[in-house]
Amino acid sequence: MARIPNELIDQIRDSVNIVDVISQDVQLKKQGKNLMGHCPFHRDDTPSFAVNEQKQFFYCFSCHRSGNVFGFLQQLHNLSFPEAVQKVAEMSNISIPSQYSSQSQTKVDTSPRGQLVQLHDQVAKLYHHILVNTEAGRPAMQYLLHRGMSRALIDQFNLGFAPENNADGEILLQYTQNQDIDYQLLRKSGLFTEDRNGDLHDRFHGRVMYPIMNENGHVVAFSGRILAPKGNDNEPKYMNSPETEIFNKSRTLFNLNVAKKAARQTESLTLFEGFMDVISAYGAGVENGIASMGTNLTEDQIRTIQRITTHVNICYDGDDPGQNAIYRAIQMFENNAPRLSLQIIQLPAGIDPDEYVQKYGGIKFKDYLQNSQENPVEFHLRYLQRGLNLKNQDELLGYLNAALRVIGQVSEPVARDLYLQKLADEFSLDKESLKRQLDEIIPHVQRTSATSKRKSVQQRVTSNSSSAIYDQGQTATVVSKLERAEQRLLKYYINDEGVRLSLQNNKSFKFVDGDYQELYTKIQEYFVDHQEFSTAALMDRATNQNQQRILTQVAELSLDDNINDDAVNDCIRVIINDAPLEQQIKAKKAALNEAAMMNDQELTTKLASELVTLYQHQQKIKTEELN
Repeated sequence: MARIPNELIDQIRDSVNIVDVISQDVQLKKQGKNLMGHCPFHRDDTPSFAVNEQKQFFYCFSCHRSGNVFGFLQQLHNLSFPEAVQKVAEMSNISIPSQYSSQSQTKVDTSPRGQLVQLHDQVAKLYHHILVNTEAGRPAMQYLLHRGMSRALIDQFNLGFAPENNADGEILLQYTQNQDIDYQLLRKSGLFTEDRNGDLHDRFHGRVMYPIMNENGHVVAFSGRILAPKGNDNEPKYMNSPETEIFNKSRTLFNLNVAKKAARQTESLTLFEGFMDVISAYGAGVENGIASMGTNLTEDQIRTIQRITTHVNICYDGDDPGQNAIYRAIQMFENNAPRLSLQIIQLPAGIDPDEYVQKYGGIKFKDYLQNSQENPVEFHLRYLQRGLNLKNQDELLGYLNAALRVIGQVSEPVARDLYLQKLADEFSLDKESLKRQLDEIIPHVQRTSATSKRKSVQQRVTSNSSSAIYDQGQTATVVSKLERAEQRLLKYYINDEGVRLSLQNNKSFKFVDGDYQELYTKIQEYFVDHQEFSTAALMDRATNQNQQRILTQVAELSLDDNINDDAVNDCIRVIINDAPLEQQIKAKKAALNEAAMMNDQELTTKLASELVTLYQHQQKIKTEELN
């Protein structure tokens, strides 16, 4: 298969702004010359992910991931290089000739994960076909239409139906056997149960099927709602896929693949309690809705939300379980993403978002979401009143003490005063008396809060450090004097044609570090066909993550002095003198071999003499150590 020409790759890469592409997955904010956000590749409570719009690359100051627009798509979405190029070309409506594009279009991910994803995508299409095109799916279709679903919504969310067994056996099992899908893959898929004899059986029967997709829009699991109870079987109303190699419920958010795109316009995500709430809200024009796999949020889900947006609306049911879930969600957000702005949308008691849409219509629901918001403090003050008889003096005093402790955690004096005034007005109390009591509470409350937050941060920092090591296989490093000299020399070489000529004429010079030497060679080759240097273009030629890191650090390097012979020679001296002796010998031998292959007798003699001197110096050191 023909390789995509570099000229076409350059055209495709230059057709997009890396900021626009990364913003689809990461919330970015201008900070100095870069745009900053939370790194999508590791746990990142403090934004450490930088995007250089001018030079079109990204770099994480914590985990050291870096790359251009292709590299970002490859690393985040697990794409091959041709697939990343194809994806960017599609964004820009650039056609790739068939002799090149077919390599990405026909490429099939044959890894175990890839096969599981492909299987789930196939099964979702099967269930959807059964729902919308067969007699077996008619009752499920009637059920959905009765609940206010339109055909457009059913198609948008790819809803389906898993029927009961028929005369020919179990539908999904029969389908996969006809497709000749590997038995072991089926066992690991979560789509089947296994009996004692090792025989597989469809996990889902008689259920409306809600596909659960990952961020890339591929199906990774299902949630099935029972269509009709079966006597005394006591089957659960909802049945979810078990966790598999491609599905982790603590990390998955329903509809995130769609909602993150809408969040770029709304600058917010709306967190609902269930799948039907998200779907009904979407039908009402609220496309930024997501739901967790159950009402309890996890740290992983919050980190994903934090990466995409800075504002979250929480819209759970108006009943007691829904209110308790809101309270837990607020605590999770405050402990794990304190910089996120939260608003709570209170629905009338005993009604959920889906029911509200069915009862009042989509227009009123959308209007309600926009005009019924309260902040976490307001919610907390009202939440504390639940179940209390505030006409009872003891219960009222208990509530007031708890309310003052909540108000005491508010850091802004003006906001504290407003909440205090509301409390005084609500219960016809003297505001000054409340203020004196609040002044006694504040030092203790804020000290306790600060201690709690500090412990939470310390725990996250410890967790982040270990995660970065585990996930990326690398830790933060301090650049040595030697490496800084190599970086500066590359920077000089890139920026100045005179330095390029001088260094290329110094045939005995080689960078000590192999990745620096390889980059040096690639940059030489790049300048043969290009007048202007592009960091983003060189990243396509870098063969590993370390080379991309080097390119990023070189691009960001500020040089205070003028580029002249003295500055260049200083870098060369540091590289030669500070390099470990073994590395100097290794580099000198490589240069000697290269000179010999080129039949350069003069250079060979010179390098051989220098190598002998290095060996003598090495022997001298060993002798001194023995004595």
